[in-house]
Amino acid sequence: MKTAIVYASKHGTTEKVAALIAEKLEETGEVELFSLNKNANPDISSFDTIIIGSPIYAGKASSKMKNFCKVNESVLLQKKTGLFVCGMDPTKEKREQELKDAYPEGLLKKSLASGFMGGAFIFEEMNFFERAIIKKIAKTNRSIQKVELKTIEDFISKFQ
Repeated sequence: MKTAIVYASKHGTTEKVAALIAEKLEETGEVELFSLNKNANPDISSFDTIIIGSPIYAGKASSKMKNFCKVNESVLLQKKTGLFVCGMDPTKEKREQELKDAYPEGLLKKSLASGFMGGAFIFEEMNFFERAIIKKIAKTNRSIQKVELKTIEDFISKFQ
């Protein structure tokens, strides 16, 4: 199985989750990571499986990821796909809505796996404006890591 993991990441959490998924899937075949921050439209045509990951900020998915999905939707619909998002919303309903809003409906319906992988507030990586928003909305002024390893494991198991 030849797998591409395409992700966007602002402060590194989505990149870390993509790397965790890649590490586990390398046991079953070739895996290549693609950062949309470095290449806005990688060629995914030669891959059997495509896993896509987007961060969620203020309830919205990465515009880079939305554009990638729009440009590549016809190719993605022909492949085995998995979709994930990383964010910090604690409520199940909001998490499901953020995942639904992040990707095209047809891609969501067709994907083998999808999941909300948790996230992080990394104050050292944030600018003043981002820190102010997090302090007000999340009522915290410290870095927090809440990546959900069990969800990641369940996601990976659907591809093995």
